[in-house]
Amino acid sequence: MTDADQGTLPPGVDGTVPTTARTYDALLGGSEHSVADQQAAEIFVRHIPQARECARDNRDALIRGVRYLVREAGMEQLLDIGCGLPTQQNTHQVAQEINPAVRVAYVDHDPMVRVHGEALLAANESTTLVTADLRDPEGILAHPDIRSFIDFDRPVGLMVIGMIMQISDDEGPDEILETLMDALPSGSHLFITSWPDTGHPAQRALSDACIETLGNGWIRPVTSLRAHFLDLDLVAPGLEYLARWFPEDPDTPVRALSDLEPHERTQMAGIARKP
Repeated sequence: MTDADQGTLPPGVDGTVPTTARTYDALLGGSEHSVADQQAAEIFVRHIPQARECARDNRDALIRGVRYLVREAGMEQLLDIGCGLPTQQNTHQVAQEINPAVRVAYVDHDPMVRVHGEALLAANESTTLVTADLRDPEGILAHPDIRSFIDFDRPVGLMVIGMIMQISDDEGPDEILETLMDALPSGSHLFITSWPDTGHPAQRALSDACIETLGNGWIRPVTSLRAHFLDLDLVAPGLEYLARWFPEDPDTPVRALSDLEPHERTQMAGIARKP
């Protein structure tokens, strides 16, 4: 897709303004993005040369986290908010490879995600996609397609991957997560990836790139990232850098913190269980 294709884009899609989903697609090497999104990806690379590796690391963490949720935690329902454009090994593909009965509800506010997602999911009755915004958790929970698809009397794996850092402090990220988790029963899990602020220059570079291109993207102290989990019980290994985070395979050798490359200090992940 290029800016010249604007006339063929679905309603609500402006190819001249970069979006999170399409810029992420560009960083992952996908094809469903505009010139503006590609330019945004290049700005990311100027700020942090390993930005494409960061995007792939986040996707790999998603895959590992889904495997834990389905295989170890026994989740049969996943709610993936801010899912982005389809790519290789999407949430439903990873989950349903383990358990074909797993139901996956995708949520994203980018209309382009719906266009491409519907094509991918047309033949999958165990998956649905809803256009809604993380900033409106009540709207997500009340959406008729979510209400009819998710059984809120049974545990749900809530996934907010690479999204909570795009919610400003003024917008209340913890309050958003609390609203969502309050609606889910005991045994549900919360899976988050986000950006820490420990003073490392690479962390600031990633945040600066996101703010320059998308207008948002804030690093936060590790204590603030822990607060996102609402005092729920973090599963091993807790909140950790992606390169050291293997909840689905605890026997994986873990690299020393001192061995991490600068770009490997830009993202952390965690999964917590609601008692």
